[in-house]
Amino acid sequence: MDESIISKYDEMLFTPGHRACPGCGASIAVRAILEATGPDVIVVSPTGCVETFTAQYPYSPWGVPWLHVLFENAAAVASGVEAALKKRGLADKVKVIVIGGDGGTHDIGLGALSGMMERGHNVTYICYDNEAYMNTGVQRSSATPMGASTMTSPAGTLAWGKEQPKKNLPAIALAHGIPYVATASIAFPKDLTRKVKQALAIKGPKYIEVHSPCPIGWGFDAAQTIEIARLAVQTGLVPLYEVSEDQPLQVRKLPKRVPVVEYLRLQRRFRHLFEAEGRQAYLNLIQAIADENVIRYKLGEQNSEIDQN
Repeated sequence: MDESIISKYDEMLFTPGHRACPGCGASIAVRAILEATGPDVIVVSPTGCVETFTAQYPYSPWGVPWLHVLFENAAAVASGVEAALKKRGLADKVKVIVIGGDGGTHDIGLGALSGMMERGHNVTYICYDNEAYMNTGVQRSSATPMGASTMTSPAGTLAWGKEQPKKNLPAIALAHGIPYVATASIAFPKDLTRKVKQALAIKGPKYIEVHSPCPIGWGFDAAQTIEIARLAVQTGLVPLYEVSEDQPLQVRKLPKRVPVVEYLRLQRRFRHLFEAEGRQAYLNLIQAIADENVIRYKLGEQNSEIDQN
């Protein structure tokens, strides 16, 4: 291989050659995140997709220190890493972040995350939200949206998929009184990178949730990942916003709304809503969620203050 190419890969913080599925939204998120952190960072990851496709022995795509920990304790381990850096006088030089999936964040690791936020550790926790336990066979999580069919919330003659709405973990994080909370999407990588930089510039616990479509678990062609992610935002189902101590809620506005059916019909996990009779009421419920988000976060107003790239 050309030595210049080898040198280029050595400079990358997340190199090619990992084993993510084609079109993986989480891998896109990791690249955008590390672009913001730079090399002076320690990454902690609980069990999940990112851990699985980046931890194949003896190769690692990580160009920064990376710790794989249990499903339930990523925030606790990150708290310990932050405390150790502080003890050694390195807290101002080395950043600590968590990159974990929705299963290890919304569900199994929620207690440790709450403790990290309550104690005030200077850690940025980033959840790549692919809306199910993808690594273990597409089981529903509390981040799975209403109506989605998964291995543990299957659609059938007596069920229409997951009946409960998606857990609003950014709101739970806000309730802890932490200094920065944001949502992002891989469809807008510059916005994601900017929000990570913003979080790292603030002392204390921060939480960012990144919507990351999964071609395998959601059932769409790998080439459609960005399109699917963008549609989720344009429908209002995934509002993009940020809140910090020194500024009010700022949101990405939606000058042109897209009906939720245009997003849902592209995914196999929602196919049952279009193939069976009498499912319009369920589609109306999902549309109502998007409509409520538009009102709650004022997504329909113009003159957004957030960079639209």
